[in-house]
Amino acid sequence: MKKHHLFVFLLGWLTICLLVPLHLYAEGKKGLSNGQKIYAPAYSHIYIGNKERPFLLTVTLSIRNTDPKNPIKIFVIDYYQSQGKLLVKYLNDPVILNPLGSLRYIIPERDKAGGSGANFIVEWKSERYVNPPIIETIMIGTKGQQGISFTSRGQVIFTSN
Repeated sequence: MKKHHLFVFLLGWLTICLLVPLHLYAEGKKGLSNGQKIYAPAYSHIYIGNKERPFLLTVTLSIRNTDPKNPIKIFVIDYYQSQGKLLVKYLNDPVILNPLGSLRYIIPERDKAGGSGANFIVEWKSERYVNPPIIETIMIGTKGQQGISFTSRGQVIFTSN
């Protein structure tokens, strides 16, 4: 009788071990996605010196489809200022980004409306599970002999699975 209970226990345990991984990956492959909402920090200026003088920067939003076989569809590219107010909606209609393709949007150096806490929200989707795109901002500015440049990587804030 004890051997029977041990057999049933082991069979149940083995079943759970085999089904859990299948359940975890049933909706897609690990590391792949079929859509996301991404927050990308941007800085239309930073502060320098003891008097916190603004140093104006040109901001480039870069969206790169890293999937070599599948397109993705970009639905939202919105630019917000430091207090969270929407400044610009870049898309009226979705844009298809081909495999390994890229898009860029530029905020000119003279445009300081975004402030030091500006950001972009980007939403994309795909019909298949794909490599998620790389979404980053590149900031660059020069003043006299002084130059500065840096990047900031987008952060996923919602995944549609």
